[in-house]
Amino acid sequence: MTDTLLTIRDWLRYAVSRFEHSDIFYGHGTDNSYDEAVWLIMSALHLPHDTLSNFFDAKLTTQERQHLADLIEKRVTQHIPTAYLVKEAWLRGYKFYVDERVIVPRSFIAELLENSLHPWVEFPELVSSAADICTGSGCLGILLAEAFPNAQIDVIDISPDAIAVSNINIARYGLQDQVQAVASDMFSALQGRRYDVMISNPPYVDAPSMATLPAEYRNEPQLALGSGADGLDHTHTLLKHAANHLNDEGMLVVEIGHNRDALHAAYPDVPFTWLETSGGDQFVFMLTKAQLEKAKL
Repeated sequence: MTDTLLTIRDWLRYAVSRFEHSDIFYGHGTDNSYDEAVWLIMSALHLPHDTLSNFFDAKLTTQERQHLADLIEKRVTQHIPTAYLVKEAWLRGYKFYVDERVIVPRSFIAELLENSLHPWVEFPELVSSAADICTGSGCLGILLAEAFPNAQIDVIDISPDAIAVSNINIARYGLQDQVQAVASDMFSALQGRRYDVMISNPPYVDAPSMATLPAEYRNEPQLALGSGADGLDHTHTLLKHAANHLNDEGMLVVEIGHNRDALHAAYPDVPFTWLETSGGDQFVFMLTKAQLEKAKL
């Protein structure tokens, strides 16, 4: 049937039709069938996404057509995220290598790093050390290196697979001298290490939500998604131990999904500062080392 699809224009129309007629879920970089199709087709053909109009009527080789047919079929029938099919994901204009060993990057913290956490960090050039706990693909660690060019960065994850993928991305950006991937169950292997800035986008999906995740998310490593009954297991660990790994003026920034009410219920006296993102001010909080120590968590 796809033998009659000769040009990129043909394949784009076909992919959009297949996606519209399917029950696939968007949420790993796009929110509609057209953008999803453009991403899959252009990346699979190794063409820059912004050159689509230049290649609309370019004819594909037999091998390219077979490759696209296979990817579209997997996207529709197996609900494999496009990021895994084309081995790439985008975050704030940065392209990262990803595969099934790590979750597809998505984080409000990435937005905050575009301005080097201003105004909470007044002088980014004075930040000498930073860490990303539960790093996954290493994407936020690489954005930390961009935000704080004079800092040594540790990207930390319990998963050896995540460490391997992080090292791929570190090498692709030529950051081996600035960013180090550390295998650690959160803080367990960080004895003696302290940081000016610590960020984390940890697992935060609660048990009821884990049970109803779309198939696309079930194709991601479940270790990187679920965090106990209320989605706060990893956040509890961060709050309890972060102060021991922060310098005196250090700060902790954590993304928690939709768990703000549960967090306030668990820590009614902790003075969380909620940072404004494109999604609102309920997804990312900040605490200083002094606040963490005073709270005696």
